[in-house]
Amino acid sequence: MTQDSRRTQARGRTVATVEGVGHAFGDLTVFRDVSFEVREGTMTTLVGPNGSGKTTLLRIVAGLLSPTEGTVDVTRRSERAVGYLPQQPSFRSVFTVEETLRFYADLLPTDVDVAAAIDRVGLSGARDRNVDALSGGMRRLLGIAQATLGDPSLVVLDEPTGDLDPRMTEYVFEVLVDLAESGMAVLLATHNLLGAEKADDVALLDRGGIVVRAPPDEFVGDADADSLAEAFRHYVSGDADLTVRAGAGGGDDQ
Repeated sequence: MTQDSRRTQARGRTVATVEGVGHAFGDLTVFRDVSFEVREGTMTTLVGPNGSGKTTLLRIVAGLLSPTEGTVDVTRRSERAVGYLPQQPSFRSVFTVEETLRFYADLLPTDVDVAAAIDRVGLSGARDRNVDALSGGMRRLLGIAQATLGDPSLVVLDEPTGDLDPRMTEYVFEVLVDLAESGMAVLLATHNLLGAEKADDVALLDRGGIVVRAPPDEFVGDADADSLAEAFRHYVSGDADLTVRAGAGGGDDQ
């Protein structure tokens, strides 16, 4: 299935609603009045300059941090509403891949198909390998498998490709596309614009809010750019007219 056909066919109900969310650390306001929705069967990629608050926003959506203002509502489709992968996942080095996932599966209230989670990320051939013998990319895949245990409604991932090489980076994003095609809602933050290229919607967090949100082709076209990288530079330069694009894309009729 092509990306365009997935965008047309896979959108389902709204899984996560972020409404008027803001956060401040003391007197420092990171962002405010952030609102957007994430639908099942779609992948939304959050981009923005360093320090714009992407990690903070993801932690709020995942329920790990309370917002200063606003609300986040996630609709459950299983016992686990949200799966989360931080920037630097940490696992017990002496555990195998399968033992690691069984450890986390045992924390959930219902039975979990660990073998399916391993297969989903392509680690079947490494299920008996210790974590300390995994490559950086394989550890990221293990983290994604952990985040999807229990079939959560929403999977939230913070920089899932990190410093991975181009080949592994592309594979990780393909895994995330597959998760969306399976019906999950995927929300990730990344500096790698390949993750934006493969998304259904791209949201740019900058200057204290979501200043642009649109499908990748509109994100590029509305900036009169030739690439996502060029469009990104256009929007963060401060020269663009952002009042038209703020909050665009991903709505009920998009």
